[in-house]
Amino acid sequence: MRPPYPPSPERSAELRRRFAEEARSERPDLSTLCLLVGAEADRELDEAGLDAAQVELDRLAGLLPYRPGGPRAWAVALHKLLGERLGFHGTPADYRRLESSLLHEVLQRRRGLPILLSVVWMEVARRAGAPVYGVALPGHFVVGFGPEEGQVLADPFAGGRVLTGADAELLVAGATGAGLEPAMLRPADPLDVVLRILNNVRAWAAARPERSDVALWAVELSLLLPSHPARLRYERAQVLVRRGEFQAAAGELEAYADVVSAVDEKAAERVRGEAFAARAMLN
Repeated sequence: MRPPYPPSPERSAELRRRFAEEARSERPDLSTLCLLVGAEADRELDEAGLDAAQVELDRLAGLLPYRPGGPRAWAVALHKLLGERLGFHGTPADYRRLESSLLHEVLQRRRGLPILLSVVWMEVARRAGAPVYGVALPGHFVVGFGPEEGQVLADPFAGGRVLTGADAELLVAGATGAGLEPAMLRPADPLDVVLRILNNVRAWAAARPERSDVALWAVELSLLLPSHPARLRYERAQVLVRRGEFQAAAGELEAYADVVSAVDEKAAERVRGEAFAARAMLN
């Protein structure tokens, strides 16, 4: 399969405008944001492709039984349709593919990372009227159905297998070595889901220095979210240095130093020194 590459600067600017607008809307749409991430990653994903992905989510929702019952019945119905009948699931090899973090590719390949498969589960279930939401367990994203007192968890990476309490505890223990805490089971905010997806993209790019283009757009989309870690400014500067864009990197470092100086002047001075070094590389 061809590796995806970003679109033209003009197309990218339009996609980012729409991404920022959607992220700041009253009720950000998760599928729209994920598909805009995909379009920023893949120049082949045009407007027709964006529409087709939304239509596919609608089609899948239409295959579910009408209001099958309570939270567990919804979880089982999604497992039978998406996991068993259509074969959506993940494998260890999916962690090595950028496509595993792109919703349009996951819909086509029916493979992906836990969080992207969970987005498919959530968007299909939501369209069908299910009480569904994402659950950001440490190291492994799953989906939840129903209220807290009757919550049912399912693991889309495992084809939507319905989880017992012991299963969830094992997932958390395997990722952190610690126990499952009630706070871990709370519904994830859509914008937090998108930021976590972009974190995965940045991690993929960090292991592949030749794909600094991916690292750059992933951190720049993250910065367009209304709430994001301030340190992303520093990460963007580091990527710019790796790409030889020293003037832009220096400006970003100075802006980050201004933020840091409010809490740690010594750290701010170190960052200003890095900005000076970046400008020196222009000579």
